[in-house]
Amino acid sequence: MKLRDEMPELNGATEWINGEVKKEELIGNKPTLIHFWSVSCGLCKEAMPNINKFRDDYKDELNVVAVHMPRSEKDLDLDQIKEVAKEHDIKQPIFVDNQHNLTDAFENQYVPAYYVFDAEGKLRHFQAGGEGMKMLTKRVNRVLGKETK
Repeated sequence: MKLRDEMPELNGATEWINGEVKKEELIGNKPTLIHFWSVSCGLCKEAMPNINKFRDDYKDELNVVAVHMPRSEKDLDLDQIKEVAKEHDIKQPIFVDNQHNLTDAFENQYVPAYYVFDAEGKLRHFQAGGEGMKMLTKRVNRVLGKETK
């Protein structure tokens, strides 16, 4: 995906955990952070407290959606995904993408990966890797119209 691209439809989930959301529900009301993670990704697990902090601190201003992107056969186990989600306090909706439908729609190759969309559903920031939470915070705040020092 390129900056200013439209958010893809959230279609083709193997399963939704913690409730299902549709693109229409995310557009028009507030910005959205979509983050890709995997049960076999250590960096994803390390970053999760930061993502949960976004979810909790900005709950009235920001939609947060998780996408579980399997990296191997053993990442396809739904029970394991649910267990890891519970362990790491992932309460936001999780799109389980065992067929890589959303992964392909986003043209995503990385976990963790973060996509920040504005309220109109246009991509405003993309970032991959475990580092750079300061940059992600800055971009989220910019989309929210809050300037940070």
